[in-house]
Amino acid sequence: MQREEYIKLDGRILKFLPVRRKRSHKGTYGKILCVAGSRNMAGAAYLCAYAAYRCGAGLVRVLTPEENRVILQSLLPEAVLTTFDTDAAASGIQKLLEALEWADAVAIGPGIGKESWAAEFVEAAFAECRKPLVVDADGINHLAGMKDRLGKYQGPVIVTPHVGEFSRLTGQSVSDILKNVPEQAARFTEKNGCICVLKDAPTAVADEKGRCWVNTTGNNGMSTGGSGDVLTGIIAGLLGQKLLPLQAALLGVWLHGRAGDLAAGTEGVYGLMARHLIEYLPGAMSTENLKLCSGLEAKRQEEKG
Repeated sequence: MQREEYIKLDGRILKFLPVRRKRSHKGTYGKILCVAGSRNMAGAAYLCAYAAYRCGAGLVRVLTPEENRVILQSLLPEAVLTTFDTDAAASGIQKLLEALEWADAVAIGPGIGKESWAAEFVEAAFAECRKPLVVDADGINHLAGMKDRLGKYQGPVIVTPHVGEFSRLTGQSVSDILKNVPEQAARFTEKNGCICVLKDAPTAVADEKGRCWVNTTGNNGMSTGGSGDVLTGIIAGLLGQKLLPLQAALLGVWLHGRAGDLAAGTEGVYGLMARHLIEYLPGAMSTENLKLCSGLEAKRQEEKG
């Protein structure tokens, strides 16, 4: 049965921004593992990890092929880097399992490609991990071949497909999905017991109960390579700061779009790049936005009263 209404995702979601304690350390704000990148795709790992840091994560570790070591150490020296040889699958899986044990939250998929090692990593993560897991990009493409893993995963899982990836995951045509994106997301989550961030204009977020939120931030300048990697990093970073999975997904989607709107105001929609989203992310999380959130909440209470 088709739903008639969806929940508007607006500035009130800022009430879930993680609290920054006066007395704290890097462990207070979570350890994030980004399983990302492949040969010639270091950028996806960089954008994902950098976004996790910029939304407040305490420590970010990147698990990536050895070919990406120099560029990632140069671009993001703050990250912990673990590399592996893609031709030595057993060694790579062992490093993955050790990293999964270390992490508080995990993002897997950005830029990992279609090689067999990447499929093995996705399968191992679903089999062995119990932590909150965000699956994006090539992680979703590999998951399409092992969809039964979703319902059996022993922890919270958030999938973040764009419409093409969702088509591969569900077997539905893109045209059918586009007829009602929120409805498609809600049906998928009810069936698979996960949270789905179905990226479109606007993006829809659905939870395991089939409830669905439709985002109110973002613009067409964000239709650029790497934007999804940034969103994955934001959601993972929020999970590491102990937000509940649904809170992290909703807040992450809103902040991602809000950063895009702030960026478009300066860079324009034609010149907007994924890196700009990260640069404007602190502004999206600013005190002024918290005041906006408080004002909206007060107005809503007035209307109720």
